[in-house]
Formats: sequence, C-alpha cells, structure tokens
Amino acid sequence: MRQPGFDPALLPRHAEFLAALRAQGLLEMSGGFDDRSGGAYLLRGVADLAAAEAIAAADPLVVHGASTARVHGWRVH
Repeated sequence: MRQPGFDPALLPRHAEFLAALRAQGLLEMSGGFDDRSGGAYLLRGVADLAAAEAIAAADPLVVHGASTARVHGWRVH
C-alpha cells in the first residue's frame, strides 16, 4: 500500500524489480489497484512464506518507504 509522500519516481525501479522476478520465473501476475492506493503481485515457486516476505521486502518501493507490503500464504483449491 502506498504511504504518504509516495514518490512516483520509484516506479521504474519497481517495474525493473518485477521484470527480474518474472525473468526468474517467480512472478505469476501483478497489477495496481483501481483506486491507486497500491497494488499486488502473486509469486510462484517460492520455498516458503519467509522467502516470499524477503522478496517483498526487497521491492524498491518498500526499501525506500514509499509503500508497505503484506505477504499472505494462499491455499489454492
């Protein structure tokens, strides 16, 4: 979720981060919310929740405090 003072100048670095995840086969899909409050991405092939949290923590938007990230495990039926 975007934080007060969100810096849109970080968006190209965020896009590069997502492209790298996609190239590694770790990113299933991503996109922004209609209300522009943030976005979400779905990871695949990640060992565990801790690994997913480490990936999210490395997102440039999170590193620079422009956004926060929440990671959830998902059981697909």
